[in-house]
Amino acid sequence: MSTEETDHAEQRVVSATREIDAPADVVFELIADPARQPEWDGNDNLAEIVRGDRVRAVGDVFSMRTTNDKVRDNHVVAFEEGRRIAWRPASEGQDPAGHEWVWEVEPLDEDRCRVTHTYDWTGLTDESRTARARSTSADMLRASLDRLAELAAQA
Repeated sequence: MSTEETDHAEQRVVSATREIDAPADVVFELIADPARQPEWDGNDNLAEIVRGDRVRAVGDVFSMRTTNDKVRDNHVVAFEEGRRIAWRPASEGQDPAGHEWVWEVEPLDEDRCRVTHTYDWTGLTDESRTARARSTSADMLRASLDRLAELAAQA
């Protein structure tokens, strides 16, 4: 394995940013509503919501069924209405495994915003998830941003 491949494989924080032609509040609403997540998930990993409502605060938990029929409890660890939301997934009924999904929405004007999507697995403790974490790329995050932009344009 080359040094470049090793460095890439060990990049534990991956991020993508995109400007979206939609109001920040419209975009944030799509992110904060777990029922909408399968529509914009660029990893094609989410099948449906199992339980939970629109996220409103740190400490909220929502559960999603993945496409391989596992349930993930997502523990909200950061929340600023209209601007920032982050959650740490866990196997159903377990503590979070140490990786985190972060969404930041910055209004540019009334009809446009900049959205940054970050996956951070620096604290991942579950070795069975390392290969999947390592394979999560900026392109995958960008795919979620692109789908989110399409949905926001229809809103």
